[in-house]
Amino acid sequence: MYGDSATTRKILTELGDTWAIVGLSSNRHRVAYGVADVLQRFGKRIVPVHPKAETVHGEQGYPSLEAIPFPVDVVDVFVNSDLAGPVADEAVTIGAKAVWYQLGVVDEAAYERTREAGLDMVMDRCPAIEIGRLR
Repeated sequence: MYGDSATTRKILTELGDTWAIVGLSSNRHRVAYGVADVLQRFGKRIVPVHPKAETVHGEQGYPSLEAIPFPVDVVDVFVNSDLAGPVADEAVTIGAKAVWYQLGVVDEAAYERTREAGLDMVMDRCPAIEIGRLR
C-alpha cells in the first residue's frame, strides 16, 4: 500500500477541502458518485472532472483538471490504472497538493513522479472509508 496512515490523515484533514474527482459523472451506480457524496457530507467541496462536464451533487463539472478555474487541493482518481499516470502528472501541473488513487488504481511510476514533485499521494485506498475512520 502506498501512502501511510500519517499521509492519509494529512490529506484528509490538513491539505484543503477542494477535491477534484476525475471520472465522476452523474451515474448514480458508479462508486465515484457515492464517494463524492461521502466527501461532501464530511465538508469537502467536490469538483466533477469528466469529459461530459456534468453537474454532480450540485457542483459544476469540468472536462479536465486544466479547465477548473480555481485552485484544487486534492485530485481523487477514478480511472483505470493504465490511464492514471497522466492524471497524476496533470495534478502536478495545476498545482494540487495531493493525489489520491482509489482502490484498485495503482501506478508505481506515477507515485514516484508525484512524490518527487512534492505532492503527497495515497494509492489503492478509498477516502470514503478512510475519512470515516478519523472520527
